[in-house]
Amino acid sequence: MAAEGGGKEMNEIKTQFTTREGVYKLLTHSEYSRPNRVPFNSQGSNPVKVSFVNVNDQSGNGDRICFNVGRELYFYIYKGVRKAADLSKPIDKRIYKGTQPTCHDFNPITATAESVSLLVGFSAGQVQLIDPIKKETSKLFNEERLIDKSRVTCVRWVPGSESLFLVAHSSGSMYLYNVENTCGTTAPHYQLLKQGENYAVHTCKSKSARNPLLRWTVGEGALNEFAFSPDGKFLACASQDGFLRVFGFDAAELHGTMKSYFGGLLCVCWSPDGRYIVAGGEDDLVTVWSFSDCRVIARGHGHKSWVSVVAFDHCTTSVEDGDPPAEFSGSDEEFHEQIHFGAGRDRANSAHSRLSKRNSTDSRPVSVTYRFGSVGQDTQLCLWDLTEDILFPHLPLSRTRTHTNVMSATSPPATGQTTTTTTVATSTSTTTTTTTTTNPSGTNGKDSVSNSSTSGNPANSLPSTLPRSNSLPHSSNPAGGSTPNSHTVSSNSSSTKGNSIIDSAFIATGVSKFATLSLHDSRKERHEKDHKRNHSMGHISSKSSDKLNQLSSSRTAKTDAAKTLGTMLCPRMEDVPLLEPLVCKKIAHERLTVLIFLEDCLVTACQEGFVCTWARPGKVGLLSSQNNPANSPSGTVV
Repeated sequence: MAAEGGGKEMNEIKTQFTTREGVYKLLTHSEYSRPNRVPFNSQGSNPVKVSFVNVNDQSGNGDRICFNVGRELYFYIYKGVRKAADLSKPIDKRIYKGTQPTCHDFNPITATAESVSLLVGFSAGQVQLIDPIKKETSKLFNEERLIDKSRVTCVRWVPGSESLFLVAHSSGSMYLYNVENTCGTTAPHYQLLKQGENYAVHTCKSKSARNPLLRWTVGEGALNEFAFSPDGKFLACASQDGFLRVFGFDAAELHGTMKSYFGGLLCVCWSPDGRYIVAGGEDDLVTVWSFSDCRVIARGHGHKSWVSVVAFDHCTTSVEDGDPPAEFSGSDEEFHEQIHFGAGRDRANSAHSRLSKRNSTDSRPVSVTYRFGSVGQDTQLCLWDLTEDILFPHLPLSRTRTHTNVMSATSPPATGQTTTTTTVATSTSTTTTTTTTTNPSGTNGKDSVSNSSTSGNPANSLPSTLPRSNSLPHSSNPAGGSTPNSHTVSSNSSSTKGNSIIDSAFIATGVSKFATLSLHDSRKERHEKDHKRNHSMGHISSKSSDKLNQLSSSRTAKTDAAKTLGTMLCPRMEDVPLLEPLVCKKIAHERLTVLIFLEDCLVTACQEGFVCTWARPGKVGLLSSQNNPANSPSGTVV
């Protein structure tokens, strides 16, 4: 489905693509870039990023767009599919010397037609608060680089707050700031507030209120991106050590973790209802992780290089209602989770709240589809559908389900490493399997896979283009999967019982306030190191597999991270469904760095500095009467 033919067609840049909803079309008149429209020489530059905000303008042109290109930062009225872009009139333009903008974020709460609060992170570590409408620079944080000298990788306003924001750095640290506080003239002194498996939270020791309020150190290596859950209560962090870590934000409790197939994780996003997280990175995969089950439920393979951005399309994510549910089919825990997550999401629209309430119920004709997209350094845009046959494999086949976009048309069978109760749905029958181990201790995973595929449906084998990776043996644990179980939730997952550490940071002006807080001992079960690149799923021959088996069996405990392969943290490729993209199109000459879904369009951007608008089906007619050749971009192929 993702193949585009051969020869020239592979390198041809697409200007439209078709999904079940219709045709998405590139609007060349709605392209935003530097005013001269000259492709930017991106060698050694930070990624182009785009931020949007709606200022509730009465004229109907309420959207504003900000994007960085090299040392430059632009702020325009975004006209989207309505009118052609006028690049000669930026509301604000800034050129920086000695440092480059790397990321930015608007505060949607305080935005008005007269004033917006825009945070900008920089390559040298500073964070600037500016108002591009008033053309003011109100504050500079970490100005002397006393807090952190490394590049800012991600900056976000804390949801629902007018003054709190979170900043991540390539040092692996995150800092919580308050715009009202100063940063001080000396380096901050920290006191440990909370500690857990491969993370720690410190508070700033100071007699008077100063920034940062808190310092988080997460994993090893850079913290590449973080994302708040839709309700603002949880924080998902994607790190260069290959781990996704999900925290309860207020109490700083680790809720769950996931490991990439190999390499670092570069991007992360939440489904609109907060039930699923998608991460992408240097393994060229998109990985879907269930928040409630704390496990990988699917992977998607379509990119040929690193995945730089993942995003859910809230407009195409849908629930089709049918008959009222006859009964609830599932465990009590699932029922309580359903009640818990179905309530309290005031900001979700009606489709999403129905999704929250009805996902786990046995209402026969309900059809659930999550749409998400990804862009990568291979210049390709991929769209994916996460359907109910992937989300609920334990439900019987009588609920007529179609395996639309799953390679080999059925979910691969669960093997002995899995620690949950699953149902393996083959094309002919449905069998419920409680997966205690299916193979004796010490048996190689390859054997158990072949056994299950001979006894079940042989069509479950993966395509030849994606060979199975059995480069690492099982741990010798006879229970098969009891070891990874302890890593899914390494600390209490109920964040409600802990005091809010943000409140504590506000209350405390001295050390004594934190004397009563218990510090969690660091768990030394695993010291995760980078997963070696030669574990790539696409490049393991049988000989290299044997060599890796010998190597890994002779390694010491220091290679614990490599042993995550085949556990709940990082299932093998054959243990989870492998999604195929609905759409996989080359849409740029340079690597893609932006993907944002808006109501009537989706927005992409590449490293050349071109921000492209793709009209959703049925929305393209709004610009058809304005095909004025005078406005067409000259010298732009995209």
